[in-house]
Amino acid sequence: MPNQSYRDLKPTPEAEATYRRWLSHLNDDLTRHTSPERRSEIVRDELFQIFLGRPHGGKINATLTSELATSVLAESFDPRNITLEPEYYGDVDPDRYAERKPLIYLWQMFDKSPLGLNHWLGFRLRCMLGKHIFKHLGKGVKIFHNVEFTFGYNLTIEDNCTIHRNVLLDDRGEIILHAGTSISDYANIYSHTHDINHQADVTNKVTELGPRARVTYHATVLAGASIGEDAMLGAMGLATRPVPDSSVSVGIPAQVKRQKDRPS
Repeated sequence: MPNQSYRDLKPTPEAEATYRRWLSHLNDDLTRHTSPERRSEIVRDELFQIFLGRPHGGKINATLTSELATSVLAESFDPRNITLEPEYYGDVDPDRYAERKPLIYLWQMFDKSPLGLNHWLGFRLRCMLGKHIFKHLGKGVKIFHNVEFTFGYNLTIEDNCTIHRNVLLDDRGEIILHAGTSISDYANIYSHTHDINHQADVTNKVTELGPRARVTYHATVLAGASIGEDAMLGAMGLATRPVPDSSVSVGIPAQVKRQKDRPS
């Protein structure tokens, strides 16, 4: 079979220069300012321009009934005025999450904006933000749109990993994606479990994938059910226990069906 490698695509030189200036400026601001308050202001100002096409103009006049919905929209660009699901969890580290929350909100809102399907820009924005959010982010990583994660600070993504659209990375415990790992569309990776009798009784575990693991379309990896080196979990598969190195597991629950050729 032919090797269908990815094509190298670019925007126009003028657009690329603008994109790179924006990413560099935003990265500098987020590096210089780590307080939740200042980062929230930065994100608010960026979202104003992304969604409304104009700078944030200061205090909003919310007294006019005819413009209340507009005021609600404007206030919702500020991360301090919204709540995200992980903030409600009892095992969240409030301080660590607080400094990341504005960046997580920017990530999510970028993906919902007209810019979200610009892959060239999106790959670079998400990796730039990921370096401020994740425990570790390596080189050569590609993250597509609508990828969600829980806390961010318990997530390690090593070199040359690819995470496709609509993937859930539940890093309440910890998730480690070792080098060269690929996760296909709509896959779910978990690192926590609930007691069957008491839902609030949560057990966190470490879930590791790879190196060079493949979790394919709509598959699910439960907490602690790691995927071994060069191993594959087939489409719609449910990994309830570790998948051995260089194997292919399929089904619900996933069972080993064949062995892959080991790299020489």
